[in-house]
Amino acid sequence: MELASEFAAVDVRLDEDGNGPRLRIEDLRTGQVGYLDPLELETLAWLPEGGLHKVLDPSHHRWREPGPAAG
Repeated sequence: MELASEFAAVDVRLDEDGNGPRLRIEDLRTGQVGYLDPLELETLAWLPEGGLHKVLDPSHHRWREPGPAAG
């Protein structure tokens, strides 16, 4: 399923190739792929309003130049 807004476009699919079912999310702009397992998805359901604000700031990760790996 494709989901899009003025800020992002993603393809969301059920992935069953790992140890158990998980959600596969692909950024259609960059091709970046991430996975969320059932525990991670449940955690999203329990987050308080605004709980993702820091993660949603694109300057935090998406628009930074690649640097040395964190140790």
